[in-house]
Amino acid sequence: MDISIVEQVIEQLKVMPQDLQWQVLEFARALAGSTTQGVPGWQLLRFAGAIPPDDIQLMREAIEQDCEQVDTDEW
Repeated sequence: MDISIVEQVIEQLKVMPQDLQWQVLEFARALAGSTTQGVPGWQLLRFAGAIPPDDIQLMREAIEQDCEQVDTDEW
């Protein structure tokens, strides 16, 4: 038998101290009040090709050089 997500959350809440239960409640309320904002992809098609190929190449190189590096002092 599959346990629903709601039931799983309730089971987790039962073993949490009350201060953590309040945090979960506040988080759930914040999520319920949020709305997804965005634009359908077809509306962005007018921007296709707006960045010159040379600039795209520079961005690609910067990403390849700097990705997968961890800044241990960041947080």
